Amino acid sequence: MVRERTDLNAYTLNIMVNVFCKDFKIEKAEEFLMEMEERGVFADVVTYNTLINAYSREGNIERGLELMKLMRDKGLEPRLLTYNSIVYGLCNNGLYERAKEVVNEMMQKGLSPDTATYNGLLVECCWKCNLVEAEGIFGEMLSRGVVPNLVSYSSMIGVFSRTGNLDRMYTYYKDMQLKGLVPDRIVYTILIGGFCKNGAVSDAMKVRDEMVKRGCLMDVVTYNAILDGLCKETMLSEADLLFNEMVERGVFPDFCTYTTLINGYCKTRNMDRALSLFSSMLQRSLKPDVVTYNTLIDGFCKTGAMEKAIELRDNMISKKIHPNYITYGTLMNGFCEGGYLSEAFKLWDEMVDKGIEPNKVICNSLVKGYCRHGDPQKAFEFLKKMKSRGISPDCITYNTLIRGFMQEENVDIAFELVNQMEKESIAPDLITYNVILHQLCRLGRMEEANTVYRKMIERGVNPDRSTYMSLIDGYISQENLGEAFHFHDKMLQRGLVPDDNF
Repeated sequence: MVRERTDLNAYTLNIMVNVFCKDFKIEKAEEFLMEMEERGVFADVVTYNTLINAYSREGNIERGLELMKLMRDKGLEPRLLTYNSIVYGLCNNGLYERAKEVVNEMMQKGLSPDTATYNGLLVECCWKCNLVEAEGIFGEMLSRGVVPNLVSYSSMIGVFSRTGNLDRMYTYYKDMQLKGLVPDRIVYTILIGGFCKNGAVSDAMKVRDEMVKRGCLMDVVTYNAILDGLCKETMLSEADLLFNEMVERGVFPDFCTYTTLINGYCKTRNMDRALSLFSSMLQRSLKPDVVTYNTLIDGFCKTGAMEKAIELRDNMISKKIHPNYITYGTLMNGFCEGGYLSEAFKLWDEMVDKGIEPNKVICNSLVKGYCRHGDPQKAFEFLKKMKSRGISPDCITYNTLIRGFMQEENVDIAFELVNQMEKESIAPDLITYNVILHQLCRLGRMEEANTVYRKMIERGVNPDRSTYMSLIDGYISQENLGEAFHFHDKMLQRGLVPDDNF
């Protein structure tokens, strides 16, 4: 590798090792080092630091630790830069506690941690959303007189942004500015994302205005964060304006941009606009994935356009995008809502044939489909099929069945289902009791309704307005105004507002 030369020295060695490492050819760097040592040119602290840093950033922290031991064996003491590379590598590999041990070791050797040392620890514990540890590290950093930089603050701002603690997020942001640090695009984007994810779009727009005023250009990530917030708040006119702005400013919309907007329009049932964006996405050679298709399919299912939903399912298959359990569940729910249970079960069979296991949500959709269209007995039979596949029913399953049988005035089976719930350790909830109470009161079976009311109180389930209004209406229909006023008063005592039109 090395030609015969007379000017080979440690300086030349370090230049070459650095070049190899920057080119991600660390093994060649070590080969070169061995060759140089054979020629009497030996590595120094700089050489080892370069190699250790390269291995740490590559993720091979074990080799980095081996090299640090090797340099010690050769009488070379690791320096701050050496330790910082090791701390970074350990944290990057999720070995946070080991990294802290290394920091303690370096301090015992008389080396003081600097901003880079603490940033290695901060980035890792912030990534894991360990708020207490992150604030502890940041506090220790300040107590030692180590000055935080943009990385330090962006880590802290980021962790509070992700965990929804907007006050703490903004406190660190203001503190950063007081320390004379100028926010960059990353910091602004983190702030905007935090506000948008937590529904504070107006605050996000203020940050955005400040960002633009400072001359900090927004990139696609920043735009996407705001678009996500606007779409979640159904502020789609504003989202469209922002989308047009980003295009006019030469910021190219990406997969995330389109998926966010498509989702926003699907939720508001504006399927024409959603399809228009989908077409635009394809024209830009951006490939939709299963999530994009599922979003559109869900939108069409909720508007009752099942033919279009199936067409999209077929289209995704033709593009080698495989439907998943969400695709099938969405389509089945759409057919169940429309009363096309045979179509829903065709999809069930297709899904199972493809080896996709149905889940509880899908099963609950089918139970609901049967009950909603007047066949709770078939829903009950499907419950057995559901259990045979190892899918345990939940409170939603039983509540749907109970509602179905109560609407058929089959009170006995409804009570049997409540007993079955309790046997399976599924506690009846407010919906369970209200469904039964409402029907009993409608049928004039007030004594049984009262028993159910007392039972729900005993079980710690608090009645709501619907509970009391069912009882009041039931007693009024039997011209028992005394009991009606009794429950009217109880309702007031619980701070609930009755309908006084009786």
